[in-house]
Amino acid sequence: MIERTLVIMKPDAVQRGITGEIITRFERAGLKIVAIKMAAPDKEHFHTHYEDISKMITRWGEDIFNITLTGMTESPVIAIVLEGVGAIAHVRKMVGVVDPKDSAPGTIRGDYTHINRNFTNSRGGTLPNIVHASGNTEEAQAEIELWFQNDQVYDYKLPHESTIFGKIPGTRAKQ
Repeated sequence: MIERTLVIMKPDAVQRGITGEIITRFERAGLKIVAIKMAAPDKEHFHTHYEDISKMITRWGEDIFNITLTGMTESPVIAIVLEGVGAIAHVRKMVGVVDPKDSAPGTIRGDYTHINRNFTNSRGGTLPNIVHASGNTEEAQAEIELWFQNDQVYDYKLPHESTIFGKIPGTRAKQ
């Protein structure tokens, strides 16, 4: 099933200048960008994102939210809506697990950071883990609606979609 998911390139990715490389990885995997923007949201926006949608404060506490908020407001972020077959799970697989130390080489977190939660928590610091990716269908829909207006998300065809999605026997590419 074709799905849409939200990816946020966090301030550590923006500040390190690796956002283009990350976007390229998603495009090379055949995912289509249907919305993209740079933004510097305020505390209320991040509260909606992290608590109202993903229940961060409920699960991890106010201190973790405040540390996360500090990290997420260090610089602008880049928000992207990606579309593809099974996009939510596929993007999560590409990104790796939340704690970079547990992310395998070949994942975005495994390739671009080595910091771990124990190190950052012991210092009261942020966890620079490069990106956020929606966790499930409901989160993806709510996050996309929070970050983008309907007229900022586009429907269009890529010229190579039949190559990405697989060709159907008996049909020919339009000339």
